[in-house]
Amino acid sequence: METQVLLVVDAANVVGSRPDGWWRDRPGATARLRDRLAGLAARGLADLPPPVEVVLVVEGAARGVPPVDGVAVVSAPGSGDDAIVDLVRTAGRPCVVVTADRGLRERVTALGATVRGPRTLDRPAAGARPPAGPAAAVGPPAADASEHDGRSGNRGGR
Repeated sequence: METQVLLVVDAANVVGSRPDGWWRDRPGATARLRDRLAGLAARGLADLPPPVEVVLVVEGAARGVPPVDGVAVVSAPGSGDDAIVDLVRTAGRPCVVVTADRGLRERVTALGATVRGPRTLDRPAAGARPPAGPAAAVGPPAADASEHDGRSGNRGGR
């Protein structure tokens, strides 16, 4: 039996990668992201077959967003990046981190994690039918890690 992969999502970075008005309601935007991630545990992603454990790391104004079935939420006491690094360091299993933040990418890959950009969340698992409805996708196409360096002020409440 294969070890279940830990999928860690940098909420501040993923939410901030889409200019959809998230800055007016950071907790609400983070809750919407969390809700859209809920099916990934069973569905997987294009390059990550199920099952996966999904962890959404929140910081700043988004602290306090509660978990839902299929998505654990970690409220970082300080830096979300530091909390993500700690999760990867202590996971004891394969980790995939979703972020476009170059500094975080370097830190987690040094620990053995694989990194995917925010657009990864828009791609269904191979052979899987994407869920129906307008809220099914994580969001409109956005800059992937190669196009967004994570330093454009989208720090989720700092």
